[in-house]
Amino acid sequence: MRAARYAEEEYGGVVVLVGAQRGAYPFGNSLLVRGADATLVVDPSLSLVEEAPHADVVLVSHAHEDHVAGLGSYDVPVHIHEEDVAGLRSREAMVAGIGLPPEAVGEADRTFRDKFHVRDRPDATGFTDGAVFDLGGRTVTVVHLPGHTAGHCGFLIEPDGFLFVADIDLTSFGPYYGDLGSSLGDFEASMRRCREIDARWYGTSHQKGVIEGATEFRKRLDDYAGVVERRDAVLLSLLAEPRTVAEIVEHRLVYRPHIEGAHVGPVERRTARQHLDRLLVSGSVADVGDGRYRAT
Repeated sequence: MRAARYAEEEYGGVVVLVGAQRGAYPFGNSLLVRGADATLVVDPSLSLVEEAPHADVVLVSHAHEDHVAGLGSYDVPVHIHEEDVAGLRSREAMVAGIGLPPEAVGEADRTFRDKFHVRDRPDATGFTDGAVFDLGGRTVTVVHLPGHTAGHCGFLIEPDGFLFVADIDLTSFGPYYGDLGSSLGDFEASMRRCREIDARWYGTSHQKGVIEGATEFRKRLDDYAGVVERRDAVLLSLLAEPRTVAEIVEHRLVYRPHIEGAHVGPVERRTARQHLDRLLVSGSVADVGDGRYRAT
C-alpha cells in the first residue's frame, strides 16, 4: 500500500491531516471531522490529491489555491463563505482576486491549474457567519474572520473545543492582507475575535500546527499581531523624510529583499496603502503634496 501523503494527529474527535513540511506553503494542514451521521473535511490540501479520506461534505476556509488543491478528490457538496464563493466557483475569479498585473495573470492561472489542481466548482454554495454543520453528536460552526480575504473563516468544532483559525496562522511572516479583497482593519478585528473564543485547541493552516490552551494561543496571537505594529513603525521611520508610495513599495514592508515574483509589487503597494491611510487618519502622517507623505 502506498504511504499516506500526510501525518494524522488526533485532538478529541478532530483529526489534523498535517501536510508536508508541517504544512508550510504550498502545502497546508487539513481537518477530518467525524460524527455519527456524517464526515467532513476542511481545506483539502495538496496532500489529499492522491490519497484523500472519505468525506460527505467539504468546507473551505477561503478561496486560495493551497486550501483547495485536493478538492478534486471530492464529488460531494462543498461550502465556503458567500464573500469567497465566486473564487471557488471559478478559477479565473480566484486568480483575479490576487490582483496581479495583466501580464502575470496567464502564468498564475497555469500554476493554479497544473500545480494546485484548481478546477471550477460551480456547485459550491455559500454560508454565513454562525452557520452550523451537524454531523451527529459533533457540530462545526462557522466563525467569519475576514481580512486575509473577505470571506476568510475559521471553524469551531464541538464538543471537542477545537477552533480552526486557518490563515491567521501565527507564523513569523505575520498577517497577510495584500489581496484585492483583503483588509487590515478587518484582519485586526478578526484577531480580536479569535482572542475572545475559549477553546482547548487552536489549529492553524501552516507550520505552527495546533496550539493547546487559550493562554498560550493568546500569547502567540499577540506576537503575531505585533508584526502589524512593526510595519507601522517601519513606515513611520521611513517617512522621517517625504516619500512617495512608490518609494515605500521599493523599501518593502512585507517581503524580504530577495523575494521575487509578479505578486510582490502589488502586495507591497496594497499593504503600504492600507497602513498609510490609517496613519493619515490618526494624524501620524501628513500629505505634503506632489504625491509625497511625511511622518508628523
